[in-house]
Amino acid sequence: MVASLAIPGFELRAALRKRPSLALQPAALAPSDGAEPLIGPVTAAAQQAGLRPGMRMGEALATCPKLVLVEPDPASAELEWEEIIRRLEDSGFAVESTALGTAYFDTRGVERLYGGLEQALKRALAAVGSHWDARVGAATRRFAALAAANVARPGQALVVSDERTEEFLAPLPLRLLGLDERRREELEALGVKRVGQLAGLPGAAVAERLGPDGRSAWSQARGGKRGRIRGRRPPAEVTEELEFPEAVGNELTLRRALANLAERTMARPERADRFVRKVALSARLVGGASWRRTLTFRDPAGDADRIRIALGPKISEVPAPVMALRLELVEMTEETGRQLELVKPEGAELQSRLQEGLRQVKASTGGGAVATVVEVAPWSRIPEARALFVPRDG
Repeated sequence: MVASLAIPGFELRAALRKRPSLALQPAALAPSDGAEPLIGPVTAAAQQAGLRPGMRMGEALATCPKLVLVEPDPASAELEWEEIIRRLEDSGFAVESTALGTAYFDTRGVERLYGGLEQALKRALAAVGSHWDARVGAATRRFAALAAANVARPGQALVVSDERTEEFLAPLPLRLLGLDERRREELEALGVKRVGQLAGLPGAAVAERLGPDGRSAWSQARGGKRGRIRGRRPPAEVTEELEFPEAVGNELTLRRALANLAERTMARPERADRFVRKVALSARLVGGASWRRTLTFRDPAGDADRIRIALGPKISEVPAPVMALRLELVEMTEETGRQLELVKPEGAELQSRLQEGLRQVKASTGGGAVATVVEVAPWSRIPEARALFVPRDG
């Protein structure tokens, strides 16, 4: 079975870990700097006051004058989510993370270990921890498992059999399909307001009216694909942090701190002379908020100066004085050196560059970003039905 883990409003919950008293008050995640003034996830008290995620800030404050805006804490959210994923992996699950607060994992390999499917799902919930109000759904298809996780109550594991998938999905709202608001409003204007109504339409008609996004939503409405879970490669555990005795807002001082962190991080024995493919720079700001930026190198870096030069411009984006600066080597290569050849076979250099480019794209955007086009119905009159995108392993 494919299982899905869902923690609604994860980023708000992570930000409230340092201010637990706000969890019982009307609170919402404030928009990040430079973003559109829309509030993020809200607490249960805010929902009772009539607030919902995505409302304009002015409308939200007019609806609930007591609303407390919580500054985003992306660094803490990333660290908390990484801890959750690792606890699941320590319990024997192969985990595929799709976003903060949402992940898939396969139960087939551990069902016998824990005494059945339900016991395995309970073990997964226990690994996450009760304070996150996590929900788990399981089904034979990915979207059905995700829908079950979103419908389940906090702390509940909901299993949907293959025979009940169509019946289970039919009454659910269209928002679960991930359609953009304009497409969803277009469907609702046509009288299609439930997943079952969309699944009952001809696929060709949906693709013609809504394009590839509509075709994908129609496929999800019928249960989604059975694709296997692709467990991630364990991330690198090489980090260095520098705490300041007082808040620092001077860019030159922060750049010098970054240079020091780069030297210390690259000198760590855990790196074992491997090249660095992806790094992350985060800062703890005055007031409890945080700031985080990631960077994927086009060619893996092997020295501290290159990391310092690449991350230097990011320092100017820090929105407030810094209390602590942290550098992480998120992903590294497996090789520790490069053996040059006197004469390379024809085409070998191009193939090597292509493979390295694919690895860089995967490191930057995730495993599902690189796909191969496979023809399945070249005779079809619907362009979207002629071929499929299949994730590429190599």
